[in-house]
Amino acid sequence: MHLEGYGCAGTDATSYGLACLELEAGDSGLRSLVSVQGSLSMFAIHEYGSEAQKEKWLPEMAAGRAIGCFGLTEADYGSNPSGMLTNAKRDGDNWIINGNKMWITNGTVADVAIIWAQTDEGIRGFAVDTKTAGFQANLIKHKLSLRASLTAELVFTNLKVSDADRLPGATSLRAPLMCLAEARYGIIFGTVGAARDSLETALAYAATREQFDGPIARHQMTQAKFAAMATRLNTAMLLALHIGKIKDVGQVQPQQISMGKYNNAMGALEIAREARSILGGAGITTEYSVFRHMANLETVLTYEGTHEIHSLVIGEALTGIAAYR
Repeated sequence: MHLEGYGCAGTDATSYGLACLELEAGDSGLRSLVSVQGSLSMFAIHEYGSEAQKEKWLPEMAAGRAIGCFGLTEADYGSNPSGMLTNAKRDGDNWIINGNKMWITNGTVADVAIIWAQTDEGIRGFAVDTKTAGFQANLIKHKLSLRASLTAELVFTNLKVSDADRLPGATSLRAPLMCLAEARYGIIFGTVGAARDSLETALAYAATREQFDGPIARHQMTQAKFAAMATRLNTAMLLALHIGKIKDVGQVQPQQISMGKYNNAMGALEIAREARSILGGAGITTEYSVFRHMANLETVLTYEGTHEIHSLVIGEALTGIAAYR
């Protein structure tokens, strides 16, 4: 919704962020679907695709008639995507892609896959119709987190695509990393939604749950927990709005996006954990949303850059020294 033209809504970044917040108040898996669709797949085509690719895919994706997925992560290369093993070899006017991608949201329902691969010229991206022979998506089952989201392993076996499917503007690893920054922006807001719902659920429960002849909300320890949770929630909201404001004027920096995810993903997880403790045994049941949020946020803390990697991004910005190795 924050992209311009080709049937996209063209809203500002803050409006997009607030939409992510409300989606994740329902479930992180729903917001993940939207993030992968808009901030990864559509953004990659919008920023790095040819005019023909944009006209082919973006109107359909904006209308929800086509779904996208984003194939960067591999089983052994997550935080270090530069080491990816998936490769693309030139074959005349075509490319032959072989390899695997892991933990790919929307993979089994996607119509177009943005595939990143090593080539003789460096890392390149391709917008591939998933009906192409040699493309296979295997559903990952038995998840304890993001159960509302479809996650897949992608397998490419002599996947033959035209050079017209290559994203001409994507000439290095910087391209997929910029796509990830877009997705992380939505997470900054989305996690606030999960945290808000967790706090609201705990407040409602504490007002009606009685122990020692009164609601547990009257106890000092419970109120101290609520005070800390509410403060952390509002801090996260203010940070999200601030980053949205500077993104809207085109001045946001990657380390600011990292700081937003670093603060808000962990903050939301801690709020969900505290909410679960207030609900006691009821907090582990499906009658309430807090444990589902808590499990989802464990994944959100890891994907789109782990908590530890974002600390290193921030550290590099502060010191000028890269400490990734």
